[in-house]
Amino acid sequence: MRHDLFRTGVFVALSTGAGWIGWSGDVLFLPVSAAFPVLWSLARTRLQATAINAAYFLAASRGLPQGVANFYSSDIWPGLLLWLLASSVFVAVHSVIWTDHKGWRKPLRYLAACFAMAVPPFGILGWAHPITAAGVLFPGWGWWGLGAMAAGLIVMTTRYRPAAALAMAGLWLWSAAEWTPPILPASWIGVDLEMGTSLGREAGLKRQQELIDVARAQPQGTTVVLPESALGFLTPTVGRVWQRAFADAGITVIAGAAVIDEWGYDNVLVKSSADGSAILYRERMPVPGSMWQPWRAWMGDQGGARAHFFANPVVDVGNQSVAPLICYEQLLVWPVLQSAFNRANAIVAVGNGWWTKGTSIIDIQRASSEAWARLFGLPLVISFNT
Repeated sequence: MRHDLFRTGVFVALSTGAGWIGWSGDVLFLPVSAAFPVLWSLARTRLQATAINAAYFLAASRGLPQGVANFYSSDIWPGLLLWLLASSVFVAVHSVIWTDHKGWRKPLRYLAACFAMAVPPFGILGWAHPITAAGVLFPGWGWWGLGAMAAGLIVMTTRYRPAAALAMAGLWLWSAAEWTPPILPASWIGVDLEMGTSLGREAGLKRQQELIDVARAQPQGTTVVLPESALGFLTPTVGRVWQRAFADAGITVIAGAAVIDEWGYDNVLVKSSADGSAILYRERMPVPGSMWQPWRAWMGDQGGARAHFFANPVVDVGNQSVAPLICYEQLLVWPVLQSAFNRANAIVAVGNGWWTKGTSIIDIQRASSEAWARLFGLPLVISFNT
């Protein structure tokens, strides 16, 4: 009994370390998360596997309680509750699929868990997926690299795990020594802002003019990317202000906004230039709970952000076919893979992260976006507000 408790304690500690270090916000630490399938496969009971699953996910998503407290200006308790609820899907999927059978069943079951957490419906909460490390271990390999990473994770659940771990460690050291961040697309620039909670909430002409001045400060021919929610609520008046501001500037601006109607709202990216101002992209996966609230429709209520799950995976901006990722989408697997499948040739990642103060959430979003961009060899534009 004591031996089992000690073994469980060691596995939980190691799983916590894999989640904490792998998802620390440094892109080169992402491969540490590949230790999770090893620990999952070494569990001797379903209860032990459940403890390992929970330790990994809770450590990886540790910034959530503080982020929720910041967002709602509340104490830590609602954040802790949401943290536990968010972890329940990851823990349940990996616990239910776990098996104590040896041989081919365990790796196939882990493959099933990986797939389940990568696509909806479970993939809606599929943060901290170890497959994200493919961009670090196999930069530029594209779909072959994704397949190699999946194969490596599966082998990590078999008796051949030492060979797989050694191979991954070698690839990791090589990649770290040769690592270069993704480049910007030609004539594109992402602007980071430090406007805190006011961005998107102060929608007066003065704020719009401040943002216009930031964009107009760039050279002609530049595509300027501003953060999520930068424009606030998109109205015909706001659209005309931005169109007129760039009628003679030779600049294209892509900025976040919200479009409201009687049923709810869309979190969008808006393109503004001399040709006009129009919605470019509607967010596929808003943040569950705080933005996407499907239960309201089930109860006959209205409101909340709409999820356009598999819509507009790529959008055209000039000669670029762009994969937009707004905030939460950067933590998931399927949005970026859907965009890559549709032949995106650049990634644009934006967010409004004022509420993440005191956490590593923005760093993790940046690291995930960078890893995916390196995997597929795509240029990357990032714009965040803090």
